[in-house]
Amino acid sequence: MYHLIKNQLFKLDPEHAHERTISALQLAKKTGTTGLLRQMYGFSDKRLESEVLGIKFPNPVGLAAGFDKNAEVYRPLAALGFGFIEVGTMTPVAQPGNDKPRLFRLVDDKSIINRMGFNNHGAQTVAENLADYANAGVPIGVNIGKNKTTPNENAADDYEKCLDILYPYGHYFVINISSPNTPNLRDLQETESLVQLIKAIRNKAKDLEQKGASEKPILLKVAPDMTDEHMRDVVQVAVAEGISGIIATNTTLSRDGLISPVHTNEAGGLSGRILAARSTEWVREIYQEVGSKVPIIGVGGIFNGDDAYAKIRAGASLVQVYTGMIYEGPGIAKAINKRLVQLMERDGFTNISQVIGVDR
Repeated sequence: MYHLIKNQLFKLDPEHAHERTISALQLAKKTGTTGLLRQMYGFSDKRLESEVLGIKFPNPVGLAAGFDKNAEVYRPLAALGFGFIEVGTMTPVAQPGNDKPRLFRLVDDKSIINRMGFNNHGAQTVAENLADYANAGVPIGVNIGKNKTTPNENAADDYEKCLDILYPYGHYFVINISSPNTPNLRDLQETESLVQLIKAIRNKAKDLEQKGASEKPILLKVAPDMTDEHMRDVVQVAVAEGISGIIATNTTLSRDGLISPVHTNEAGGLSGRILAARSTEWVREIYQEVGSKVPIIGVGGIFNGDDAYAKIRAGASLVQVYTGMIYEGPGIAKAINKRLVQLMERDGFTNISQVIGVDR
């Protein structure tokens, strides 16, 4: 059925199509039809349950940040069978993001280029939307960034402000310094800058915990466009400074391998099928470096259960989809989870946690 709807959605501007999807999910929330969504798209199997970051996940398939930027529809999204939802990226102060158009479909490559630029309603509004996060039915992650106008030397202030406002909400937090769509943001991945940033964020979290807040895992999302040596430095420094996990990877600036006749020269981060193999190799390399110390969430080019299984075998404890849902539709989590069970049965595994890193 989705393929019929997709034909109509793909006739719309991509950002307009996304807004209509958000509106439809908001309607489902208001009319109380999320239960129907759960009946249609839910899938439960104890073999897929695991505990990661001290949090219980009903299955390993999450929705990546970027879809529900303002935490408006995480409950109906959870009803689509995802094991967790990551909202954001949000910044301390609301901002409109980059000029439109800023989202482009590369249909022949099953990929997307975006240069959204952290468009969001601001941390305070998102906090109000997250007030009911504990009743979502699945873990909720909160992805935070800096405002475009904040210079890098003051970046830590923005991440601390986000924690000040949002720390009571969400099950885990993600430091986003790897988006290519905020000028110079990726410079914060340089070792000295990264050390100072993580120290400031961890100190803020400790201050909030001393004032009565519950401790929350804080993860780092990394870019796929670093050299091997730089990536090793980044993940080792992050773990040494107390980061709880790594999300690998964000979108890429590379255009290698594209065949689409349109949009390939658009600026922005590339996601989708074209990123699958590259992100899986990064998961494998990061697992070899720090997999014994912290969990990895694998993201990039996951469209089906075999894609997800490859990332878990490479070292991911959990996986996330985004572009895959645009092309495959709302049943993607159910389809992936059903296939994961089949693959586990084929290979003799009785729990998804046994699969992690077997191909390292």
